[in-house]
Order: sequence, then structure tokens, then C-alpha cells
Amino acid sequence: MDERAQLESFRRLEQRMRAGDFDRARDAIRRGAPILREMGIDATRASEALDTPPNQLESMLGMPSSALEAIVLSTNRPPLLIQNDQVVDKDSLIGPFPVGIDSKVVRVEPLLPSVGRIEFVNHDFAWGGTGWVMEEDGPEHLLIATNRHVARMVAQRTYRGDGVFMFSPANIPYGAKIDFVNEVDAPPDLHRILKIERFTYLADDAAADIAIARVPRPGRDAGFGVHPLPRAVTDGGDQELVAVVGYPAEDPFRNDPTDMQRYFKGLFDVKRFSPGYLRNQGGATVLGHDCTTLGGNSGSPVISLESGLAVGLHFAGRYAVGNSAVRITTLNRVLDEGTKASVHQVRFAAATPEAEEESRDGRHQPEHFEGREGFDTGFLQVAEVPLPVLPPHLDIARPVDATEDRPHELRYQHFSVLYSLARKSAAVVALNIDGGRTRPIKRFNSRWWADLRIPADAQLGQADYANRALDRGHLVMRAYTNWGDDDAAAMRSNLDSYHYTNASPQHMGLNRSNEHWLGLERHVLESTRTHGFRACVYAGPVFGDRDPPLESGRGTIPLEYFKLVTMLAEVPGSDGILRLHATAYVLSQGQMIQQILMEAGLPETAEGFVFGVFRTFQLRIRDLEAQTGYDFGALRDCDPLERRLDALAAQEGAPTPRPILALDRLDDIVL
Repeated sequence: MDERAQLESFRRLEQRMRAGDFDRARDAIRRGAPILREMGIDATRASEALDTPPNQLESMLGMPSSALEAIVLSTNRPPLLIQNDQVVDKDSLIGPFPVGIDSKVVRVEPLLPSVGRIEFVNHDFAWGGTGWVMEEDGPEHLLIATNRHVARMVAQRTYRGDGVFMFSPANIPYGAKIDFVNEVDAPPDLHRILKIERFTYLADDAAADIAIARVPRPGRDAGFGVHPLPRAVTDGGDQELVAVVGYPAEDPFRNDPTDMQRYFKGLFDVKRFSPGYLRNQGGATVLGHDCTTLGGNSGSPVISLESGLAVGLHFAGRYAVGNSAVRITTLNRVLDEGTKASVHQVRFAAATPEAEEESRDGRHQPEHFEGREGFDTGFLQVAEVPLPVLPPHLDIARPVDATEDRPHELRYQHFSVLYSLARKSAAVVALNIDGGRTRPIKRFNSRWWADLRIPADAQLGQADYANRALDRGHLVMRAYTNWGDDDAAAMRSNLDSYHYTNASPQHMGLNRSNEHWLGLERHVLESTRTHGFRACVYAGPVFGDRDPPLESGRGTIPLEYFKLVTMLAEVPGSDGILRLHATAYVLSQGQMIQQILMEAGLPETAEGFVFGVFRTFQLRIRDLEAQTGYDFGALRDCDPLERRLDALAAQEGAPTPRPILALDRLDDIVL
């Protein structure tokens, strides 16, 4: 054990000593706790270790501090074996547990046959975690709860939110099954192995770590029956007595392999019953517990020994440190929503890359832009779409051709830019699009230009994009600027889009991924609800403290981008009355999404949230305002997603709606 790990072990031991765990361990050893036999630890030597200061263990007894941790944990939180669907040595659970715990264990033993091991077909790994029966799915099927990270070893998520089995490198389809036995010394029982037909729900990375599988119900001649575990309807309480039932697997990468062997005596991968206590701080925090688990416990039920109800879905933990579980209320909500994806995924990007050879940068003097009117706030005619108000810390530039009523706009053909001197980047670009007057302009080699209406040294240039992994991404997309009464107007707008004030340094993988929000504006324009094929679009980076610096040191690489699209649409049943619609989107790997969910008090932020690939989410305008500090004014009152969420929240007994809609396809957009 290295010095850092040893110091950490001493710290944990001192905490356990102060908490009284050593005294309880001595009592258990005096009573001859059966777990010591399984661990192969001599009771006398264990007692001596408990009487030795932790920092003198190795010198006096030749026993590492981590071994003492294993002893203390084994006598305070023992992972008891299960045989013939009954917990072995449950009468030894005294000391850290209340009197009568053995009778509480007996009451939940009828639930044990409904917990099984998730096994794989045609995969390099024979199995990957634990699952349990959570619900009936009609007269012929059952639903199994496990973790997303278990299911994703053999399945991938679809745009519908379910999972389909992938293919192996040998082009053979993977499969999965659940074995409800796998007890120590138990022979295989093919009748108690059920095939997983499909995953009806496979959570997105920005949701809680949940997967739900569908299996056929055992026939009457199968000789065994499994039934849904009864689930609590409210979250478990802090320090509630619970147990985790599952299949701890050898886990040498996160735990000391010697300790694991000593603790489990080589009996891995078999069904065990691990008692402990919940740690529930409430709110959008991790639901913790201190039951003893290893990697194979992923997907295990957390069962209350007080109520006999499932109160959580275990998804992560570290031996002798702590564990995390998905709250039962989160799991119930997923099931109540029909196992449809509450968070979807799509792969959009913030700009269109130009993959042609580049000539040297150019510079355009202020007179080049004479006659440019920029973004038209009255473009939609029926309603004004004003530019947002930005926070002062961005230090928005004042171009030399500024007007009194437009003091901060860099005006181009069909679009304007509000440029941050503090970030050396556009903060917002605002574009008018007229889909009825589009004039396709072919791509051609184009120079990139500095706009000398603001200081040249406040703008990035070719040297700042020297890293081959970076693209100059258009914030105003070239294709959508190309409209007008004649080709000259469209060409002027096309060339204007090649100014560094309209570029953002983006990882080339982000830009070049298939379907990266290239079709979002066009989808809105072509919607049957859009009036006049006109739209106004705001776009820009979401500046964050975690944005990595450019190699040149002159700016940062944004990790997230936003768009806000406005249009006119007819009010249903109004005989042609038009109403302004405004919808907001963010391209993110998950950072902003997690923050919004956390601020909304939704616990999935702590229940296995994973930062994944870039994807596009639709969100409420007011949430975008909260994250950026921008003020979009009356547009926040024109948000159809806000109206839909308000309607859902008003339904009696309905769960709290998620303020985020991750898009798997453009048809998922709420307009």
C-alpha cells in the first residue's frame, strides 16, 4: 500500500474508532461472528489488531491497516451468503444492528428469489451486474430493473429511449439473460434463467443510472415463481435499516485485491445479503448507504428492513468508503412514464465546418460594411424580437459605426453580432432567415477576415486556430445567411459570415459529427406551424469557468453552445391569429444540463449522471437565462416548452416534469 493510500486508510480507521465500530467489532468477535471463518481470520489475532493503534499495525502485528478495515467492516457490515433463498448466519447480526434484526431479515427473505444476476450472451464478459423484478408487464411478461451501465455493455439506446442489442466484433448479436440462482454451492438451474427479450428503457447519460429489461414470465410448469418486489412510494429516511441483495464481483481495480480475497475468501459472483443503513440528505443529493458492495452489485435492490419495500437501486460504490443508489421515487417516475425516455439524445453541432484549403487572413476596413443593416428586430412583422441584454462583465464592444440606438451591434447582411472583448468572442449572433427567398450559394475557398470596426487584437486569428484539432466554426451558419431578393444580396451575406467575429474555436469532432444541429433552423422553418417561412435565430457560446484555454493563451474553447429560435405560429382554433413562439436549445456534454436539473431539485443529477458526447437539448428560455446571465425579455413568455411543463405540473398526482428535453430527432422539438 502506497503512503497516500495508507494515510487515507488510517483516517477512515480513526473515524470508525470514534464511531464505536471497533467496540462493536470486538463484541462480534467474542461471539464468534461466522464472517471471520469465511474471511479466514483468526479471532485472537483480530482482537489484538483492534487493540493496536492503527499506525502501529504493520510494525507490531505485521498486519496492514487495510486488513484491519476489512475486519471492522466484516463484523459491522457483513455480506452474508444466501443459500436456498435464505440468508445464512442472520442470527449473527447483532452489535451494530438493532435487536430483532434477524426476524426482520426473515420477513424479507421471500423477496430474494426475485433478484438475479444479469448475464451476457456472445460477450467477452459472462455477466455484468444484478437485476430484480420490479413490475408486471401484462399477463405474460415481467420488467427487470438494473443499471444503464450494465445494459450498455450489450445494448445501445435508440431515439425512442429503449435499447437494442448490439453486435460483437465477430458480427454476432449480443444477448442477455437473468439467472435467479447463482448461490454458493448451488448447481445451475436452467429453469430459473430467463431470457431478456429487450430493454424497454435505457436511460440517457444525463438521466439516472437506470435500465429496464423485459423477460417472459415463468410458466406454471417451470417449478419456480418470481414476483415484483414491492416498492416504496416515498424516499427512505436517513439511517433507515436496509440491505442490498446482489452479486459482489471481484473488483481489484478499485479495491485492494488482497483485502478482497481475505474478506470474501474467493467467494465472488454469488448471491449475498449485505445489511447497513441509508444516508439520505434529501434534495438533489446522492442517496447513500453503507452496505458492503462490490462491482457486481450494480443494479441491486436496496430493501428496507423496516418496511420490506425496495427504496433504491444501487449503482456505484467503493469498498469500505460509501455507496450510491437511485432513489425509488426516481425509478417509480420512470415506470409511471411508461418506460419512455425522459431524456433523449441527439448529436448536433454548433456550426458548419469549412473543410477547404484556407488562404491567409484578410482585414476589412469599416467602410467595407457601409449599407449593412444587420439584424431586423421587426422581421417577423407581427411581433418585435429585440436583442438580448447581456451582463456588463462581458464588456461588449462598441464598433466605430455604432449608432445611438444600436451602440453595440456589428451589423452584417441579415445578421448582427454582439462581441465580447473580455472573452475575445461573439457573445450572441442574431440572424434573420427567410426560407421563402433562399438562394443556394455553393461553398468556395474563402479567406477569413478581421472586422476593423473593433480592435484587431481583440479578435482571434489564424494563429489561434493552429491546433489541427480545432475548427473555425460558424456561429451564424453560412447556409442560412444565403437569401435575399437577388444573388448579390445572398453572396454578400455569405461572405460576411467569414469574419472572425462570427467564428468560435470548436473541436473538429464536435463540428463534423453527423447531424450536429445542421437541420434545426430548417426544421423550424418547414414546420406546418411556422408562418411565412421566417424565423429569427440567436446563437452563441455559453461561457463557463471550465472552458479550456487555447494554446495561444488568447481565448478559450467553449464547451457549450446555445440557440434560441423565434417564429410566428397560428394559435390553434383561432382562425388565423398569430402568436410568437420562442424555443431554446443547448449543445452540451451535460455540464449545463446537470446544473439545471440540480437547481430544479431533481435527484438524477446525483444518480449516475454521466458526461457523454455532445448532444442537443431543448430547455426553457428562463433556464437558459439563468445559466448565461442573458435577458431575453418577453421571449421567455413565448416558450411552448414552458407552457407544456406548466400543464403537466398542474395535473393532479403527476410527477415533477423535467425541464429538459433531449432530442433524438428533430420531430421531438416542442413547437
